[in-house]
Amino acid sequence: MDIYPSGSSFPIEQLICANRFGTFFGVPQHVFDRVWGQLTRPDGNSIAYVSMEIGADPDVLHPVRDWLEQKRIKGHANPRIDGFVRKYIFGPRKIPNYSGGLGVLAGDTLKSFADMHVPVLAISLLYREGYFSQIVDSKIGQIDYATRWTPESTPTLFQLRNPEAPDQPLVLEIPFYNGQLNPTVVKAHVWMKLEIAAELDSFVPEFLIDYSLPDAPLWVTEPAYQLYNAKSVIIKANQRRMLGFAILPLLETLGCTPRTIHLNEQHGITVTLSLILQELHDTFGEAALDQIADADILAAAERVSRKIVYTIHTPVKAGHDRFSRELYSGISHGAFQRILNLLAHDEDESHEYNFTAMAMRINRAVNSVSRLHRDVTRKQFPAFADKIKAITNGVHHLTWISAQRAACFDRIPSLRAWRTDPSCFGAITGQEAAALAPMLDAAWRTDNRLLIDYANAMLKSHREQMVETWIDPPNHLSSLPEAEWFRPGVFTIGFARRFSTYKRADLIFDDICRLADILIALNRPVNFLFAGKAHPADEPGKSVLKLILDNQEELYVRSRGLGKLVFIPGYDMQIAKLMVSGVHAWLNSPKRPLEASGTSGMKAAMNGVPNISIMDGWWVEGYHGGQTGWKFGYEGPVEDADLSEAPDALLYTEDAAAFYQILPAILESFYDRPESYLECALNNLRLNIPIFNTHRMAAEYVAQYGLRLPRELEESIARFRRLYQSEEGTMP
Repeated sequence: MDIYPSGSSFPIEQLICANRFGTFFGVPQHVFDRVWGQLTRPDGNSIAYVSMEIGADPDVLHPVRDWLEQKRIKGHANPRIDGFVRKYIFGPRKIPNYSGGLGVLAGDTLKSFADMHVPVLAISLLYREGYFSQIVDSKIGQIDYATRWTPESTPTLFQLRNPEAPDQPLVLEIPFYNGQLNPTVVKAHVWMKLEIAAELDSFVPEFLIDYSLPDAPLWVTEPAYQLYNAKSVIIKANQRRMLGFAILPLLETLGCTPRTIHLNEQHGITVTLSLILQELHDTFGEAALDQIADADILAAAERVSRKIVYTIHTPVKAGHDRFSRELYSGISHGAFQRILNLLAHDEDESHEYNFTAMAMRINRAVNSVSRLHRDVTRKQFPAFADKIKAITNGVHHLTWISAQRAACFDRIPSLRAWRTDPSCFGAITGQEAAALAPMLDAAWRTDNRLLIDYANAMLKSHREQMVETWIDPPNHLSSLPEAEWFRPGVFTIGFARRFSTYKRADLIFDDICRLADILIALNRPVNFLFAGKAHPADEPGKSVLKLILDNQEELYVRSRGLGKLVFIPGYDMQIAKLMVSGVHAWLNSPKRPLEASGTSGMKAAMNGVPNISIMDGWWVEGYHGGQTGWKFGYEGPVEDADLSEAPDALLYTEDAAAFYQILPAILESFYDRPESYLECALNNLRLNIPIFNTHRMAAEYVAQYGLRLPRELEESIARFRRLYQSEEGTMP
């Protein structure tokens, strides 16, 4: 059974739609015209959502494919329709333009905007080599290589066409000022991904700028190929410029008129340089730019700030883009440098431009992604403390709830509207909870078996790979008899996220002897399933990943086979969905308070899976006094927090010891009091799904946008907003 109901009933021919930029597939023509009309209205009653990465793989959520499968449509007599159908049913399932939580959050947000019919378009870059693909070798650790994918054959992606010559792709002309007054014009193509609502009655277009053209200069193609290419600082700077400087030419070419630009992180902040320069041109004319005063620039920046909404996602220093003034003098002209000198100055490093500080200065609203993160951000940027608010992240419930769980929810009367209204979980009655509990338990067992089957198949594949290639299997279990591999029903802890030092993936293995002794004393087996990627340039992050590999055999031997640790390579959204629904508990072990949100734990909670987490990010709000999982580790106030990522400041010994203290109680609950463990799962459905979903989060964003919406739509959005006010109330 799929996540979607039977959906709208209309002939497949009606899923063909078109405008002057091409022919598309997925929504009826009247739906396409309505959405496009909203995005091109003269009054600008829409939003441009800008993100360096967007994660929305069709293998985890694909309403059009599901609709075709439910209608049992596998082909069509019309060759054009048949081509679309076969691409959607049999085509590739990956759009690898994301690295982790930031991009997946962007995709989840846009899905909710589509479901809620909010007039939004998205802008990002298209990376021909994705982020990177990962091989893991037991001796070497992570091996990264270029991802190969074909946008042309990927369903939901369409290359826009030139209206004057439909057989040719649409070409954007984007100006870059490389140390000259007159711009260098760079050309790019545009792809559009349709993020389609569950009922196929709305969509959000995601426009992906493709700079990888055959005649493009090297300084353009190098940043264009791979997300977060960090081979040099100039490549990193150019990639940010390629996002920010493309925004206005794209909007003008398409005729889109958003009044507000929402920056999902500061990567696209260079759009404000273009907007400020535009304001100065309009006021003084180009000839007078060298005569304007600083006050004139600041006045123009103030007018531009009314168009910008900004979401900051991390307190970690590496997440804030800084570039030397010397470098930027070679890739901008005098007017831009004056703007940067006034608005991007770094309080700590006078020779650098700080683009996070610039984003803080040029906006009408700025938000953090949890209440705790708000407090940390105010500490980091005290000059802007008054305007930094909290909008706690969420996840798209339709994407992350497993098909097995969905089938359970469909059988509970008060949950019949759960697909469109995640708030309904808060109204589960005692009688309904009693009926739901055994169904949830059965679904959980199925999802756990699916995950265990996947892990065992991986171990077998790695063992065969050892014979066929030079790669040593990353997991010790691959060298053992299959009888020693995983079994369903064994308590399984999952951990999957970016491998960065502050996330401390290896924390719970800090004292393997003590961990093994706990398992032996209780005689309880535990599976530890880990996944994630370290950025290719993050050597400390790679070292943490290697420690996970190195700890496997020692844990297995010392625990007499009770502790089994494996690493799952190639982490992506499909593996994430398998894990967050198949494990019995989700682990998050960052150094508090450096984890701004931690959306992976929300995805587990969507399936009822309890969290075992440091009190950081969203978990401070989702813990509910212990009703939904367990906490451990440092809980000190933000004012006293040490934000350093230095190895000697990461609190390994203290926080690992706190985990070992609570582990026996967790195992006792799972193995000896399964009814109490199931109650914890039901509490997650009841308490956390209504809060930590992107419908609620998007509704809070809409309040910042100032959109004029139809009364019925505004009332629906306001209802989601009333579920939880991130900024109101005190810290839990």
